[in-house]
Amino acid sequence: MGSAFPAELRPARRPRTRPPWDVLAAVAAGGATGSVLRYGAYLAWPGPLSTFVVNVVGCLAIGVLMFVITDLVTAHRLVRPFLGVGVLGGFTTFSTYVADAVHLVLDGRAALALAYLAGTVLSCLLAVAVGVLGARSVAGALGRGNR
Repeated sequence: MGSAFPAELRPARRPRTRPPWDVLAAVAAGGATGSVLRYGAYLAWPGPLSTFVVNVVGCLAIGVLMFVITDLVTAHRLVRPFLGVGVLGGFTTFSTYVADAVHLVLDGRAALALAYLAGTVLSCLLAVAVGVLGARSVAGALGRGNR
């Protein structure tokens, strides 16, 4: 049976290569760090508000990080896996966000759950944009532009 996609739209098959162990180690170390930071935030402020704040702050940091390492500096190849995927991926927690919404529904607060779901997504998208634009503005004010 043939593919439903024309040949030019199918991904090219690449030969198998060795796994990038250094990248996997960077992601794992960063993920452990970010998860510990998130757990600390939960201990300080348990509940949906903690999850909301962690996700918004993490998304703001992702916006800043992505601007800095793509437009401002030439970063080591492990910076993005360690900080972006690892630390900030481990710090932000959209699985807990969904679990918090389910608990709100089960507690009979469906309207609050819906507001929490929509508000978190919109706030996180806004936070990424603010992070990128804020970092770009600061870089411009300091006379730093694209590499």
